[in-house]
Amino acid sequence: FPFVVVAPQCPSDSLWVLELDSLYALVQEILHSYSVDRSRIYLTGLSMGGFGSWLLAEVRPELFAAVVPICGGATPDIGFPERIKILKDTPIWAFHGAKDDVVPLEESQKLVEVLKAHNGKIRFTVYPDLEHDSWTRTYDNPKLYNWMLEQRNDRFT
Repeated sequence: FPFVVVAPQCPSDSLWVLELDSLYALVQEILHSYSVDRSRIYLTGLSMGGFGSWLLAEVRPELFAAVVPICGGATPDIGFPERIKILKDTPIWAFHGAKDDVVPLEESQKLVEVLKAHNGKIRFTVYPDLEHDSWTRTYDNPKLYNWMLEQRNDRFT
């Protein structure tokens, strides 16, 4: 697939909610340094990165053509999940393992339900047999990448 992939890691002594400015600065640096099709910027993350995906998409919804949070959730102390409705027009495909004992399935479910209640462009895949590692099956699925490439950010087309 014709992607440029950037995979930042949250510092081990921090949380994505504390690193949003740095993450946004990284995205801006990449946009200014490389030839990037701004209509095809996709956001994904797993576990803490799944939380970060929901969060960055919520604070910078104009950037992304689609979002793929995996075994993520919300940070209630900053207004989630209620504020997530701002993403109702952003295509989102969320994934979670039903047997996840690190990030409970309910973390994804509550965000999905908010978006469904606002007629959001939300897909939700629950793997009944998986625990926390739902990312391997998700990222191994070519259908995910085909779906991502079908999504365009109309602000830049």
